[in-house]
Amino acid sequence: MTTFIISLAILIGGYFIYGKLTERVFGIDASRPTPAVTQADGVDFVAMPTWKVFLIQFLNIAGMGPIFGAIMGIMFGPAAFLWIVFGTIFAGAVHDFISAMISLRSGGMSLPEIVGRELGPVVKQVMRIVTLVLLVLVGAVFVLTPSEVVAGLTPDWFSMKICALVIFLYYILATMLPIDKLIGRIYPLFGAALLFMGVGLLGYLLFSGVEIPDGMADGLYNRRPDAADGLRPLFPMLCISIACGAISGFHATQSPMMAKCLRNERLARPVFYGAMVTEGIIALIWAAAAIAFTGGYEGLAEYMATPGNSQGSFVTDVSFAWLGTAGGVLAILGVVAAPISTGDTALRSARLTLAEIFNLPQQKLFNRFVICLPLFAITFILLFVDFEVLWRYFAWTNQTLAVFTLWASTVYLARNGKFYWITLLPALFMQMVTVSYILLAPRPEGFGLDHSLSFAVATLSCVAALGVFSYYLRTLRADVELMKD
Repeated sequence: MTTFIISLAILIGGYFIYGKLTERVFGIDASRPTPAVTQADGVDFVAMPTWKVFLIQFLNIAGMGPIFGAIMGIMFGPAAFLWIVFGTIFAGAVHDFISAMISLRSGGMSLPEIVGRELGPVVKQVMRIVTLVLLVLVGAVFVLTPSEVVAGLTPDWFSMKICALVIFLYYILATMLPIDKLIGRIYPLFGAALLFMGVGLLGYLLFSGVEIPDGMADGLYNRRPDAADGLRPLFPMLCISIACGAISGFHATQSPMMAKCLRNERLARPVFYGAMVTEGIIALIWAAAAIAFTGGYEGLAEYMATPGNSQGSFVTDVSFAWLGTAGGVLAILGVVAAPISTGDTALRSARLTLAEIFNLPQQKLFNRFVICLPLFAITFILLFVDFEVLWRYFAWTNQTLAVFTLWASTVYLARNGKFYWITLLPALFMQMVTVSYILLAPRPEGFGLDHSLSFAVATLSCVAALGVFSYYLRTLRADVELMKD
């Protein structure tokens, strides 16, 4: 319990201390008009109340990541608590806030355009492809995950396929309609359910006398039952398993979307840094709940290995066992709402990205339909792909996107004479994570290379990236000196 309480306190403190520092490094300007005001179009650029923007951002980035990811990630042991806390404060929340602020200062520009401007046209084209792939994968993944949960609670005739179809039809409407017509109206209800789930479980963990056997005193070694075979080492696998609860590249596709709705720059820290810290708290709660409910790491591994059990069934079991029937229903609504709200805005972000690529204004419904048709077709086809395959490639693509976003943010900060180390260090760390993961992961998920070789190549990639950035800094300083002369 002590580990959990300390982790919770550090997360909350991180918002007020490091979040404020990050805000000062970027330098907000409360007098500067935002794109929601200067480019209002009634469809995507719509000034909305701050509480709505926060809830939409939170629901967009939350999904099942901080729930399913935390349940899978805590199987690695107590190191998961450290990754959630410090990953959120020093990487994830900074990543979300800086990408949102760059978008605010760039007229609501989407992620691929931001990265392309900072890292060059070749990277821009790569980022367009990677971003669209990720967003479509998110749309498909977050049709399937809530469908599994809902189908397990409803009569047999309301099968997972029917549920998936209903959710997919909702995605079509949410992607096409103006943001304040559907998303802006129902998200407060979704948000209330999700927050109730988090507060309810937090209250149970703190006041019911339940034990959280984190085993921190025994060390941070890998607690997975297959740890001995070396196929799932603590690093980098933990950082891939828990993405949305610590740092997620997908968030940078959502931050520009909500930057289009923000009334004032001074609200960016509560909305963007704050939403990521809130998500970190949700991940922390579910990580603790996983070992508390099953009695420890061995019990959790046994639960997940039992035929018929999954992350979805675990969520259902915990919610009803700890919160009762009424509370369990509300908790499940929150768990179901989270991925649905992420899936619809993922496809909406994909629409906005394609609109920027083809320079197609989105005020007219026909233009939105033309762009959305291929997106919906590809997403529908992906619904028939094995979920485990989708999740693996979603997880790796997601963290790769975070690397590009952090490097673009670093270049932006350096170019504007700001303290770029707040994004440079997370960029190097996440590059080490993603490169070593894809080299080390078993085939066909990765290349299945030797541990030492994988880490050596990943380290060299970081050294090379740092060398390129150092050259950029020298060029930048030379240009400044030339302008002075």
